Amino acid sequence: MVRRTRIANLDILEVTKMIPVILLSIVLVVFTEASAAPQQEETILMQNDSRIQPYEADPRYWQYKGKPVLLLGGSETDHIFLYEGLKEHLDEMASVGANYVRNTMSQREQIELKAHKLLPDGKFDLNQWNEEYWNRFQNMLRWTQEREIIVQIEVWDRFDYSMHWWPHSPWNPANNINYTSEESGLALEYPKHPGQNLQPFFYSIPSMKDNPLILGYQKAFVDKMLSYSLSYDNVLYCMDNETGASPEWGAYWATYLRTKAAETGREIETTEMWDSHSLSNPVYDNTVEPSETYSFIEISQNNHNSERLHWDNLRMMCERVQKTGKLRPINTVKIYGANGATYGRNRDAQERFWRNIFGGLAATRFHRPHWGLGLNEKAKTHIKSMRMFTSAMDIFKCEPHTELLGWYWRERNEVYCVANPGREYGLFFTDGGVATVDVSAAGGREMTVRWLDIMASKWLEPVTMKPENRQLRLLTPEDGYWAVLVQ
Repeated sequence: MVRRTRIANLDILEVTKMIPVILLSIVLVVFTEASAAPQQEETILMQNDSRIQPYEADPRYWQYKGKPVLLLGGSETDHIFLYEGLKEHLDEMASVGANYVRNTMSQREQIELKAHKLLPDGKFDLNQWNEEYWNRFQNMLRWTQEREIIVQIEVWDRFDYSMHWWPHSPWNPANNINYTSEESGLALEYPKHPGQNLQPFFYSIPSMKDNPLILGYQKAFVDKMLSYSLSYDNVLYCMDNETGASPEWGAYWATYLRTKAAETGREIETTEMWDSHSLSNPVYDNTVEPSETYSFIEISQNNHNSERLHWDNLRMMCERVQKTGKLRPINTVKIYGANGATYGRNRDAQERFWRNIFGGLAATRFHRPHWGLGLNEKAKTHIKSMRMFTSAMDIFKCEPHTELLGWYWRERNEVYCVANPGREYGLFFTDGGVATVDVSAAGGREMTVRWLDIMASKWLEPVTMKPENRQLRLLTPEDGYWAVLVQ
């Protein structure tokens, strides 16, 4: 006789019959849970593959969504996320091929656009946030990503914490409820230029003056920024605007950002912008020498220089990076130069733009007015023409080759050459003229020559030319800015 026992209203025989099904269910659950982690990891890896990063085939350039990309830009302001009419401004950029903007995490704007909450008594609370500021930041990130525009964020800008901006800053002890001048070590005034490095705000880290009170609020600000920016794949990070602070400061924050990103499974690209106009200054060693701290190089301050000095400096930097054995992108997010400004005129800015790209840089952008051309009609025309030119040639396989120019033009600020010898040659003329280029690597074959009228953003009809004595003699159709593509 089979004895039956009831367990929780189930017949023991029924339970026995269910054992194979239960075991199968357990196996399926274990398999599903075990496969969930790799699936999540795969999602993170896919995000990291699509993000802005050095180009795998040639790390001198950037790669975005798995393809090489040349970054060109211009905008009317630096703290782009606070710009009124931002969406329309981004559309204007995209319409001419601009895909690169600078975004300082500004503390300079009017009182209602500070990062921290303004209380009814007129003081700020550094433990609370101004949602308008951060909503605009998130909108900027979303709108730029939708348009495939790369954002270079500057975390700290020394000008926000000195001179006439400091009296209105939430970080000023006079303006918040969180600390006094005695508690924070911050004075109520810093009237001198921030280049003198008198602001203790930039000494808060442990290896410097170790101010845990201020550092805590700084970390909270950076954490808030990252809570938005790490969700987007179109962001580069620069620690400071033209800093003269100790290299320890920037290295601390680059490491902090990288660590926070890694905690979310993300990788990011970081750099520092030094204040020195001379690229031979030893301070650049901190970004040029390979390390885990910085993954690209910023040399915007070279755009204070003009003509051959500008070119020679940027080429020296490119060659210096190459000698380290670790190629990395070199950016200039600020091209100075505008009529009435201090560091060059309109012509200087326009020449610097073309020299930067023909010289081998990965990214360049016209600085805001009045220091630069911003996104005025001249800037838009040059961006459009550069995009036309670099789309017609494989810029990612070309390198500067001024040695191919005839000796007379080689050392002058009249013409510059970028080439993949034997296949294609690009020349930029600063103001019309004539030049010879050695095309012997092409084996004496006939060459197709196309002139680009830069200020009209218009290609002329191509012509065929045959080299004479291994050279082509190229005469611009008129004076002015011209580029020619020989293939």
